[in-house]
Amino acid sequence: MNKLPLGARLTLRLSAIASLLALLAGCGASVLPQVHDERGRLDLARRLYEKGDYALAIESLSPYSTSGSGSANVDEAVYLLGLCRLKSKDFPAAQADFERVVRDYPESDSAPAASFRVGEAMWGQSRGPDFDQEFTLKALDQWMAFRRDHPGHWLADEATRRISRARTRLATKLYKTGSLYVKLQEYQPARNYFLNVLTEYSETPLYGDALIGWAVASARLGERDTALVVLRDLEREFSGQPLGVKAARTRSDVQKWQPPKKAVRRRTIPNEPAPAGTPTGSLP
Repeated sequence: MNKLPLGARLTLRLSAIASLLALLAGCGASVLPQVHDERGRLDLARRLYEKGDYALAIESLSPYSTSGSGSANVDEAVYLLGLCRLKSKDFPAAQADFERVVRDYPESDSAPAASFRVGEAMWGQSRGPDFDQEFTLKALDQWMAFRRDHPGHWLADEATRRISRARTRLATKLYKTGSLYVKLQEYQPARNYFLNVLTEYSETPLYGDALIGWAVASARLGERDTALVVLRDLEREFSGQPLGVKAARTRSDVQKWQPPKKAVRRRTIPNEPAPAGTPTGSLP
């Protein structure tokens, strides 16, 4: 077998090394560049965050996870650390970072935004309306407090939207529970749940559906005339719209229902003889 010249062998070897390096780079084998001071570390983390390299940004900010209290930029670093963890869906850790900024650095420019982000981290730990709403309520309270304390903040409008979303989820939870009770023919608790939507979450999109549910439960409880008036008003107000169509269909069904039969009270006959001297008794 003919041996390749030395120059050709070196060229092939260098080409193989270059291909290997390119492969490693394509596989995400990134190495953090050296930083010489805290400002450089923070700037690096910002660049990584903007590129979407959240894991590397978290690694670069790791000295701030439990320490860094003596740094002039620790509040910015911890806030950025929370943002990276929020993007990585590590919501409990993100919540802890933002709460640390609010608690330990209340005078920081990042503190108001951190207060809003606490709500975001809580929302990330919440679940849909079919499940327990503990974290939904926590996020709602957090956003309401943020909007109250920082009405002019650039995130205030977003907080308003998040509040609306959270309240709609809570209203949906109540509405679904009421609908379940209707299916179980437990009309009094069903009506109570629908009434809670009407009184506590009247601004949500669930209001109209809850009103129809309340009318159905009321009709089943013997208040058919009241239910028909409510449904007729909805049908007229939302004529041609999905809610109006639903109200019309429900009204048509309610009109066909037979009113519930009232239980006839039976007069019970005493099990013991009447006393002597009474109209039904006998004298001794």
